[in-house]
Amino acid sequence: MHNTTAHLAQLDAQHFIHPFTNSGELAAKGTRIIDRAEGIYIYDTQGQELIDGMAGLWCVNVGYSRQELVDAAMSQMQQLPYYNSFFQCTTPPAIALSEILSEVAPKHINNVFYCNSGSEANDTVLRMARHYWACQGLASKQVIISRHNAYHGSTVAGASLGGMSAMHKQGGLPIPGIEHIDQPYWFGEGFDRDPQVFGKQIALQLEAKIIALGEDKVAAFIAEPIQGAGGVIIPPATYWPEIKRICQQYNILLVCDEVICGFGRTGEWFGSEYFDVEADLMPIAKGLSSGYMPIGGVLTADRVAEVLKTKGGEFNHGFTYSGHPVAAAVALANVNILRNEGIVDKVKAEVGPYFQQQIRKLGDHPLIGEARGVGLLGAFELMADKTAHEFFPDKGRVGTLCRDLAIKNGIVMRHVGSTMVLSPPLVISCGQIDELFARIKLTFDEVAEKVLN
Repeated sequence: MHNTTAHLAQLDAQHFIHPFTNSGELAAKGTRIIDRAEGIYIYDTQGQELIDGMAGLWCVNVGYSRQELVDAAMSQMQQLPYYNSFFQCTTPPAIALSEILSEVAPKHINNVFYCNSGSEANDTVLRMARHYWACQGLASKQVIISRHNAYHGSTVAGASLGGMSAMHKQGGLPIPGIEHIDQPYWFGEGFDRDPQVFGKQIALQLEAKIIALGEDKVAAFIAEPIQGAGGVIIPPATYWPEIKRICQQYNILLVCDEVICGFGRTGEWFGSEYFDVEADLMPIAKGLSSGYMPIGGVLTADRVAEVLKTKGGEFNHGFTYSGHPVAAAVALANVNILRNEGIVDKVKAEVGPYFQQQIRKLGDHPLIGEARGVGLLGAFELMADKTAHEFFPDKGRVGTLCRDLAIKNGIVMRHVGSTMVLSPPLVISCGQIDELFARIKLTFDEVAEKVLN
């Protein structure tokens, strides 16, 4: 019987290669096994309750154990568990989901291409952007510009579009045709400048890169509205207006990666709306189904969709599970929950502002150099000396220490170097936010005792 934590951990070490994990270290330590969840809480096989401060991987927006999503999956499994969307076919759930997405998306977006994850969505972006220009006789427009420290997935194209050096060291990445500029990370890379000046300066790197490469060579610029896995990096107010101006002036597509920011995380349905950005392509996943089923897609602006539909011929791209009926049925039920229960509006008007108030309060802690966030996204910069703006020499060590102490204290937090990040389920209550931040403060106090002189 596989019924003890030790036995399960042994089997895990023998047979399961984990993503983004040092397998040797994990085998020596033993994995934590999560076996049930409810609301904002998860429970491991040893009985520990944890507030899931990361909503899984930024995705469980409506919280755990929503019976409506279970019922949607079961009903669709019983009626039609699978059929593809190739060969001039589709299924009712894929059609219904497409319709509701056009209703919640910005007004200029009324089409979607389906895949299974954010990584696949960004692979699709690369192919779709290049195909869009080729359909208009501009096949030389091939280059996609992205940012250093961006995260756009871990497939070959997704990892190449991303700008994380550790990923690029494995597998001969990035692939050709992808360029990177600096990220708008004011606290870490522009602290000696006025943030608004810094934001515009970083945005202008896009213009310089387009000029250097040639406008006729550049297909698109891709960026997350707020960088999630990069450390919840929020651009200064001057950044996005300048990016919009540059993309329009030089006739390149603007891609807003909404995999994390989409479906209410910022208090708007999409992060691009928070920054008043009109994107041409919007990769989506995660919150689309609240993680209950694997599904992703690319929301496609009308001007792009019209070209693809009228001039593109056959788009030679797709997946066995594109628009999978069970995944689509669950996503449809999930979007209906978000809309019918007013969850996005509540994030904007109630729980988001309260969450941000608690974040700012912890900014006074001696360990915290900056506390920042938007909606239900948050980040804390752990500093060796906040007055001198001195980071810890080994950011990963102090971040790992903080993460592990957080687990001990009943919270799941993620570390990006020495930046601790938060992204709880959107259904968290103000009372639960108080509970969350009490545990966070305890964790920061314990870390400070160990690392501050």
